[in-house]
Amino acid sequence: MMRGKLAVILLMVLFASPLAAKELTGTLRQIKETGQIRIGYRVAEPPMSFKDKDGKPKGYSIDLGKSIVTEVEKKIGAKVKVQYVPVTAENRFNALVGNKIDILCGATTKTLSRSERVDFTQLTFVTGASLMTLQNNKDHDSSGFNGKKIGVVKGTTTAAFLKNLLQETSTKAEIVFFDSAEEGVNALRKKKINAYAADQIVLIGIASKAQNRMDFAIDPNVFSFEPFAFAVRQNDADFRLVADRAISGLCRSKKIFEIYDKWVGAFTGQRLPIFDAMVQLNTIPE
Repeated sequence: MMRGKLAVILLMVLFASPLAAKELTGTLRQIKETGQIRIGYRVAEPPMSFKDKDGKPKGYSIDLGKSIVTEVEKKIGAKVKVQYVPVTAENRFNALVGNKIDILCGATTKTLSRSERVDFTQLTFVTGASLMTLQNNKDHDSSGFNGKKIGVVKGTTTAAFLKNLLQETSTKAEIVFFDSAEEGVNALRKKKINAYAADQIVLIGIASKAQNRMDFAIDPNVFSFEPFAFAVRQNDADFRLVADRAISGLCRSKKIFEIYDKWVGAFTGQRLPIFDAMVQLNTIPE
């Protein structure tokens, strides 16, 4: 009789073990131990991420990041403090690899070459690169930029696409590199450059936040495809899954449309069909 009971107990232990709570690893364990999650973001990339007049991080990507924080808290079973860490286009991946941030939220394009250093979540947004000029500037397309100067933030995919565009169209324009979008737009205002290139949605956000927004003209055409995603450290599948679960949840519940309308729809007037397609692809079931 005792042998029978012992056998039953051993079987229960054997089959219960795989179902036991999985031990936290990687970024999740670090967040649990420190009680905080560090979110990297760009300070001047509206409407994706930017500082408001009070110096607080705001934007589309920031709101998506808040949903990820909620999912992290659910996973580790504890509340966490959120620390927002400003990053630049040049140092953002080093900050992630160097463990200065836990996730990179902003306007970051997912590419295969970048995937050699970091991993990416599901897509968070889709856009394309375009050109912004001053309204009184007649150089509104690449064919009219021979002998002109076009600004772009260094270390971005837009910079690479811009170089290819000029080569393909045989446009002899000078590319001027900047450390930030703010520097580039200021140079445009002062007419030190003839145009500024960036993701179209970022250009729309910059123009909409400007006091003299009607001074800017944005080319409706795009010369690249830019799929945005959040970056996480490589080989951290557990943390990436938590982030993906939050993004999929927003897409399944359609709450992502509310976030879009709040930060992007107010500027564009309507959702792009490609964004709706991205949301549909992200509605992965549990």
